[in-house]
Amino acid sequence: MGNTNPKVDFFFEKDSQWSKEYDKLRKIVLACGLDEQLKWGQPCYMHGGSNIVLIHGFKEYCALLFFKGALMADGEGLLIQQTANVQSARQMRFTDVKEITKLAITIKSYIRCHSGRRCRAEGDTEESGRIRCARRVSASAG
Repeated sequence: MGNTNPKVDFFFEKDSQWSKEYDKLRKIVLACGLDEQLKWGQPCYMHGGSNIVLIHGFKEYCALLFFKGALMADGEGLLIQQTANVQSARQMRFTDVKEITKLAITIKSYIRCHSGRRCRAEGDTEESGRIRCARRVSASAG
């Protein structure tokens, strides 16, 4: 399991309409053993020196941004291209914590596919170990 970074704590401590969602996403991502950093004023999670995901929020939704999401298999149809100008990154968008909780195993699967890390956390079942990547994205791809 990854460790929290004190330099990132302020992001989660500040008042936001997405506070509960941010906390849940943080727990899920850290369960995948990624390194927590602060980049562009946002919590950024890395593996082997490569950016994997970023947590950020907007007026209508909060999101988990996969830096190389365009290269990932998206069997669930959850990854969204933010704008036409965004080439590689894709967002997984959320509007409430229940949605994140429901998709926790799937989120871990997407992170595992992107980073090559095995994710473990409270609530994982044997079923979570059966989720496989159709196409693995290496940290050095793209």
